[in-house]
Amino acid sequence: MATHRQYAWRGIDASGRSVHGEMRSSGAAMVRATLRRRGIRVERVGPARSTLATLWSRLRGKRITGKDITVLTRQLATMLDAGVPLLQTLQILADSQVSPAAARLLEAIRTDIETGSSLSAALAAFPRYFDALFCNLVAAGEQAGMLDSLLIRLADDRERHLALTNRVRAALIYPIAIVAVALLVTAVIMIWVVPAFRDVFSSFGAELPWATLIVIGLSERLVRYWPAMLGTGVAGLTLGFHYWKRSITIQRMMDGFLLKLPVFGPLAEHACIARWARTLATMFAAGVPLVSAMDIVGKTAGNTLYLEASRQIRRDLNNGRSLTHAIGGTQRFPNLMTQMAAIGEESGTLDRMLSKAADFYEAEINQTVGTLSSVIEPLIMVILGGLIGTLVVAMYLPIFQLGAVV
Repeated sequence: MATHRQYAWRGIDASGRSVHGEMRSSGAAMVRATLRRRGIRVERVGPARSTLATLWSRLRGKRITGKDITVLTRQLATMLDAGVPLLQTLQILADSQVSPAAARLLEAIRTDIETGSSLSAALAAFPRYFDALFCNLVAAGEQAGMLDSLLIRLADDRERHLALTNRVRAALIYPIAIVAVALLVTAVIMIWVVPAFRDVFSSFGAELPWATLIVIGLSERLVRYWPAMLGTGVAGLTLGFHYWKRSITIQRMMDGFLLKLPVFGPLAEHACIARWARTLATMFAAGVPLVSAMDIVGKTAGNTLYLEASRQIRRDLNNGRSLTHAIGGTQRFPNLMTQMAAIGEESGTLDRMLSKAADFYEAEINQTVGTLSSVIEPLIMVILGGLIGTLVVAMYLPIFQLGAVV
């Protein structure tokens, strides 16, 4: 397979205007041929130079988010469903992109297809943006001659997945943000405010209340050791993240801990099951065998325990067991999933039943998030107010006692 690289080109378009740009291709000759097919008279083609301006431009538009890919999938599906040819669709989408990175991505995919690659192979060259599920479904659509309908279903699934991820993230991020603010406010009070009160109290010459002494003692230790504590915390988080990314054992331990958390554990579990069921339904409807789909389905669940459960299901399927018994044997899925799989296998509507199960758990997530939003906000406010109020009262107790004596 030819190695692709980035080429810079300059030429004259059909209207006589000077145009230039960059293209990813296997060689300069292929770039010239591609540009000629677009009606451009080529003046110069050469390896792209990484000038400072070019590097800055690339860095500004480098990030392509999952939302961008979801929008591109919907646009691609809509235009193909309307009968627009694939190459023309990619060119139209590339020209309409606001993000330079997205435009370059679409240009690279278009170039690969022009040089003889299939759409699935061109997408597989960018695993950062198109995962195995995406590429396998596109490949199945190309082989079955139903690329447009499969892309529409893929766009629907990605939009549901994005909405589900945003809901779960919103439920988790809000309390974390509030706790972080509470810790920051507490640190400011302990490091800068309490020492000022301590200097004032030292001139009283009277015995301080025990609550005030405890707060002052904690403040002195925090003032003395906060750089070391901050450095240790940052180093610990960095090392923890490093080993978490590279250690399956740590990932399994953390994923298991997440599922056991009160309130947030069931939320994360329902999110994993919904993604698992939705992905399996999509792949089965596209004609992908259950055994072949299991590794991809397990990875999309977003939890190591469900990846291991999917591999166990694949082994059971290879041994001749039904999907219903294989799911039940993992002890990771509730009875509803087992019942829906059984009904789907008996009636020949497995993809529909799995989609119904995913709908049910997504509805559960919506209800849980709504409940959390109405309950956790006042609860956190009470805890935050109690923490700050305790510190304030502890520091004003000596002043209250002095006023009572006077």
